[in-house]
Amino acid sequence: MIKKLDKLVIKAFVGPFIATFFITLFVLVLQFFWKYIDDLVGKGLDTITILQLTSYVTATAVPLALPLAVLLSSIMTFGKLGESFETVAIKSAGIPLLRFMRPLFIFSVIISIVAFLFSNYIIPVAQLKFQTLLYDITVAKPAFNLKEGVFFKEFDGYTIKIGKKEKDNVTIHNIIIFERNYSLQDNIIVAEHGQMKMSDDKKFLEFYLQNGWRNEERGPSYTVNTDYLRLGFKEYKKVFDLSSFAMMRTPDSLFKDNFRMLNVRQLNNAIDSLKVQAGGRMSKRIEREVSLNYTFVKDTKDSLKKPLPHPVIPPAEMVVYEKVPLSTPIIPARYDQQRNAIGLALQAPPPATYDQLLPDSVRKSIVTRVIDKVNSSKNALDIIAADTQAKQKDLRFHLIEWHRKFSLSFACVVLFLIGAPLGSIIRKGGLGMPLVIAVIFFLIFHLLNMFGEKFVREDITSAFVGMWLSTLALLPVGFFLTYKAMHDSQLFNKEFYYRTFKKLRLLIQKFRSKKEATAAMA
Repeated sequence: MIKKLDKLVIKAFVGPFIATFFITLFVLVLQFFWKYIDDLVGKGLDTITILQLTSYVTATAVPLALPLAVLLSSIMTFGKLGESFETVAIKSAGIPLLRFMRPLFIFSVIISIVAFLFSNYIIPVAQLKFQTLLYDITVAKPAFNLKEGVFFKEFDGYTIKIGKKEKDNVTIHNIIIFERNYSLQDNIIVAEHGQMKMSDDKKFLEFYLQNGWRNEERGPSYTVNTDYLRLGFKEYKKVFDLSSFAMMRTPDSLFKDNFRMLNVRQLNNAIDSLKVQAGGRMSKRIEREVSLNYTFVKDTKDSLKKPLPHPVIPPAEMVVYEKVPLSTPIIPARYDQQRNAIGLALQAPPPATYDQLLPDSVRKSIVTRVIDKVNSSKNALDIIAADTQAKQKDLRFHLIEWHRKFSLSFACVVLFLIGAPLGSIIRKGGLGMPLVIAVIFFLIFHLLNMFGEKFVREDITSAFVGMWLSTLALLPVGFFLTYKAMHDSQLFNKEFYYRTFKKLRLLIQKFRSKKEATAAMA
C-alpha cells in the first residue's frame, strides 16, 4: 500500500508540475521580449535568428521557473487531494503527513539537483550565446525600409527621398538622391520616376531612374568657387551596397570571461584571482607606484624653526688671536679697525632660523616642489584606489553568481516545504486559490532575492547573506506551515475565522452591556 501511495502522489504531482513549468517559462520569455522589444523591432530578423534567441532565453529562464513550478504544483496537488478528502482517508489510515510528503520531497530534491547541474553546465553556454546574439541584434542597423516623403539616411554617404511608391514596392516617383561627401560641393540626382529592385543575391539595391538630372559641383573640396554641371538623362542606374544592413556575428570569445558565462569551477578560480588582486597586491602596488618614486624624509618643521647656534666663531680662538704678537708694526688707525672687526665678530648675531636665511625665491620653489610631489602621490593613490574598488566590485559580481547557482536550486526544496502544507491546509485544487497563494509567496521570494542581490552589489552586506536572504527568510515559514498542517490547523479556514470573530463580538457586546448596567445602577 505504501508503494501505491507513493505512485499516487507522484502521479498527481507530475502533471501539474509540467504544465506550470512551461506556463512559467512562457511568461518569463514574454517578459524578455517585452523588455527588449525596442531593440528587436525593425531589424529584419529572420525566423532562424528569432528561434535561436527564443531558445537561449528559454534556457536562461529555467532556474527561475523551476521554483515557481514546484511551489504551484505542490499547492495544487495537495489541495486537490485535500478537496477530494483523500488526505483525510490517508491520515485516518494512520499515515502521517510527513510520510505522505516524503516521495514528493525526494522528488523536489532531485529537481533541485537537476536545477543546479543545469545552472552549472547549460546556463553558462546559453548565456554566452544569448548575450552574443543580443549584442549583434542591438548594434545592427534597422532593416531597409524606404518610406514615402521621408529622408532615408542609413546608406553611408547618401540620403534618399521618394515622393511616391506604388503598391508593388518597385515603381517609385519623384526620386531625390543626395550624395554626402562632407565637402562644400553638392551632388544631387533628381528623377521623375523609376524602379527599385534587389539584386539576385540580395546584397545590392538597384535604382533604375528615368527622365532626370544629375547636378554636380566640381572643384576643390575646401572652397565654394566651383563649376556647376547639370547633366540630363533618360535612363540612369544607381547601385547601393546592402552589406551594412546584414547582422554581423560577433565571436563568442568577446563575452566568454563575463561572470555569467562561468561555471562553479571557473568562478572559484576567478574569485581566488580577484581576491589576490583586490587585497594582497594593493600594498605592493602602492610601494611600487609611490614609495619607490618619491623620497619621504622625517618631518623637519621643528628643526627649521630652531635658532641657529651662537657664536659662529669661538671666543677662545679670538682671544688667542689677540695675544699673538705682531711681527711688524702697523698703522694705528688700521689696528683700531681690526680690533673693532674682532669685537663685532664676538657680539651675538640677531636670532635667526634656517628657513629665514633662505631667499624668498628659494623658499617658494621648495614649497611648489613639495605641493607637486604631494599632488602626484595623491593622484597615484586615487588611481590605485579606483582600480581596487573596480576589482572588489567585480569580485562581488562573481560571488553573486556563485551563490545564485546554489540558492536558486535549493529554493525548489524550500518552496516545496511551503507549497505542500499550504495545499493540505487550504484544501483547494485547480488554478484558483492555489495560483493566488503561489504568486504571493513567489513574489515575496523574488523580491527578497532582488533586494539581497542589490545589497551585495552595493557592498551593504556579504554575498552569502544577500543571496541566501530569501531562502533563509522562507525556510522557517515552511517549517511553521508543515507543523500547522501536521496538527490539522485551520489557518486558512474561513469558518474558523468567522466563529472566532463571532465569539469576539459577543464578548465585546457582553462587556458593553455589563458596563451600561453598572452605570445605570450608579
